[in-house]
Amino acid sequence: RVQLVESGGGPVRPGGSLTLSCSGNEYRYFYHMGWFRQVPGKEREGVASIGDHGATKYADSVKGRFTIFKNTLQMNGLKPEDTAMYYCAAGVGSHATLEGHEYQHWGQGTQVTVSS
Repeated sequence: RVQLVESGGGPVRPGGSLTLSCSGNEYRYFYHMGWFRQVPGKEREGVASIGDHGATKYADSVKGRFTIFKNTLQMNGLKPEDTAMYYCAAGVGSHATLEGHEYQHWGQGTQVTVSS
């Protein structure tokens, strides 16, 4: 079974940048990749997704600031409200989607903390 591992999280100041990486599903066809985040007291939120043909989908809260590639999530202009545990995920299917139930494989998470 696919095993995903996230890396690249850490503490950053507002306005800073981070690149998160997700390893474990680089050579599979017909898989979509996605990033989700969760903070205490709030539901899990789909952040970004990319399909096997390169189509992407973003949450409104991160459009223009985050960019997803097959193996990485580039985060720019970080805000305190971006603070969360970030999870990468992979699922069978060719389309980008922010719906968590369409993902079968999940990483353990990497913490992103944005504070001054």
